[in-house]
Amino acid sequence: MNERLTGSHRVFDRVSEEYDAARPHYPEALYLALEELSGIRLDGATVIDVGAGTGISTRGLLDRGARVVAVDRGERMLARLRARTTCPAILANGDDLPFRAGVADLVTYAQSWHWLDPALSVAEAVRVTRAGGAVAGWWNSVDPGKADWLAANQVRLAESCPGYIGPVLPGWSMPPLAAAMSRGGLDGGLGDGLDGAGAGLDVAETWVTWTRSVLLEDFLTDLRTHSYMASMDGDVVADLIARERAELGRVFPGGRLTVPMRVYLAVGRRG
Repeated sequence: MNERLTGSHRVFDRVSEEYDAARPHYPEALYLALEELSGIRLDGATVIDVGAGTGISTRGLLDRGARVVAVDRGERMLARLRARTTCPAILANGDDLPFRAGVADLVTYAQSWHWLDPALSVAEAVRVTRAGGAVAGWWNSVDPGKADWLAANQVRLAESCPGYIGPVLPGWSMPPLAAAMSRGGLDGGLGDGLDGAGAGLDVAETWVTWTRSVLLEDFLTDLRTHSYMASMDGDVVADLIARERAELGRVFPGGRLTVPMRVYLAVGRRG
């Protein structure tokens, strides 16, 4: 596995407090779409939430009645999750899940699958999912096409942050989870000993739009938690944040931003 994948949990552990405080939640419409595309009712479902981080998605699933086991590679991220979330939380790698086959109704990746090995992670998710279960991943993203100020903000970040990956880059797209699920993971199959081996998952995709109302300082804190900024030198980040505070403060003098958002959701169903 490459350095980007192995080092991601260390990057996010450094900003775990900020991540917990300022990352956006997921809208109700996302969970409704998840139920519709997966055919699984969250109330009573057994869910393994891979890359759970500080528990934003974990709590969303728990609030809707799911029985959730949270998995993450970051010790500090899991510590934040455990401090405010009542569910099992396991320090583990999503490419090698410590569960027996067929234990879950649903395996989820909220804002996390792109840090894993594309083939190994899906093969593992399918292995631990029961027949008739599903694998799902989703990503929150700002929607700069809906607001000039947000487009300008993202352009400034793209110009200033060498590692920026976002919606104003030419050719930008969401991580290819749907394609990986359609191949079924490792070697295009569903794993040894599972019914339907050699076939991919039945994949569906959708977008959910929503609007986030957020204080300026929380929006700036959220920026600090993105990998392209979290991996930069602290003094450089402080200068970037000061610039954005001034630029955005002129657009929103009251100190509260209205941010157009959208969530990409990909769901793969097992036969």
